[in-house]
Amino acid sequence: MNRPLMKLFLVAASAALLLAGCTKKPSRPDPSVTAIGLTPGGDNINTAPTSTSFDPNASALAVRDPGWEGNQNRALLQAQTVYFEFNKADIRASEREKLRIAKEHLDKNPGQKLLLEGHCDWRGTAEYNLSLGDRRAAAVKKYLQSLGVGPDRVETLSKGSLEASKNADEKTMEKDRRVDLVIIDSSAGVARTTAL
Repeated sequence: MNRPLMKLFLVAASAALLLAGCTKKPSRPDPSVTAIGLTPGGDNINTAPTSTSFDPNASALAVRDPGWEGNQNRALLQAQTVYFEFNKADIRASEREKLRIAKEHLDKNPGQKLLLEGHCDWRGTAEYNLSLGDRRAAAVKKYLQSLGVGPDRVETLSKGSLEASKNADEKTMEKDRRVDLVIIDSSAGVARTTAL
């Protein structure tokens, strides 16, 4: 075989190997299965159990307050949801009091943490909205830390536009641009309180 033909063969074989080794872009994990737990993000945001229930796996001393699903409570700080302007991640002055209330709750409940879920409206690409949701959650975390909340008491998660209403009107989109404050109970066998 002559040299130019051998070079051409090697280049073609190398290109075939390179293309065969490329993988598809990794898929996004299902938001209902996160490191925090198996609770779906927005499906139960406005629902809270109306009565207490018995959990055979819980300690005999534990109290099951309404709003708890597993180790998460989405209802307790729902009024403290932080809303954002379009395409922004800075916390408006009108939203800062909500975070002071959340800090007070954490001070009164040392066995609990916060999960900050960043959300966006439907506009923009999925990748951009995941990034924006992450920046929003990180801004809330930074503000809470400036109030004295330890970094080990706050986790962040971006849901981007996964739960946004598609082709929504402006009022709906305003509600989609937010960070939800979800209480995570990290204490075992301790009574859960709802005191703010």
